[in-house]
Amino acid sequence: MAINQIGSALAESMGTALASESDIEFAGQAIPFSLKLTEALLLEQPDNDALLLAAASGFTQYAYVWIQQPADFIEIDDFFEAQRLRDRARAFYLRANRYALRALEVRHPGFSERFTADPAQACAALTRDDIETAYWAAASLGAAISLSKTDPELIARQPAVEALIDRAYALAPDWNDGALEEFLIAYELVRPAGLGPAHERARRHFERAVELSGGRSASAYVTFAESVSVAEQNRTEFLQLLDKALAVPLDAAPEKRLAIIAAQQRARWLLERVDELFLE
Repeated sequence: MAINQIGSALAESMGTALASESDIEFAGQAIPFSLKLTEALLLEQPDNDALLLAAASGFTQYAYVWIQQPADFIEIDDFFEAQRLRDRARAFYLRANRYALRALEVRHPGFSERFTADPAQACAALTRDDIETAYWAAASLGAAISLSKTDPELIARQPAVEALIDRAYALAPDWNDGALEEFLIAYELVRPAGLGPAHERARRHFERAVELSGGRSASAYVTFAESVSVAEQNRTEFLQLLDKALAVPLDAAPEKRLAIIAAQQRARWLLERVDELFLE
């Protein structure tokens, strides 16, 4: 009973208390303890899907905000340290993905085997209650693949990312104030096939993400600027979007305060590199 109570409280705090933290350094120091406590509780309750989801989302966010993004920031000054950090991030993404898939297995016995054989068919059984878990499963695996350009075995798992995110999107495209739309901004650029030019699909997802979030998602502006505006060499749009990201108040969405801070950090870094990113 005690483990159940602690587990439920911890799973909730990973998604609320830390997400609303305004001090990104403090949050980064606290999260590893929470993640290890989550893993310790999972040793006692390996089928607790709430804890599995907390581990999946926690490791994914920690790997991106406090490992991969800092690696990007220092790459020009210390290439080898940046690579070391990216290797760490990749390992955490894969750990997160294993937890997410375990959670789906708990909810749908036999899912793992079916998912390995045919991701799209396995994901067809997922319901609206599985959207959050499917999202983190896709986000963690997609992030790991993005850091594994020389790993053909991992790259071959791209259809699994597509199956997870497409099923979640089919179930509720407006989930979590446009989080799925935001995910698809960058994903459309690497999707093997799709309806219409990739940049046009990405732009539609971006516009919908801004609409659903009420313009309160700084990361939507940053993602589109970095992925599409740079690819199209649209410097004016790039600068306008990053200005909009930096203008999002931290209290515009208190439950996503930490995400806003992280996105604004990246926006400032991108602005420092504007002359490297654009030929003109």
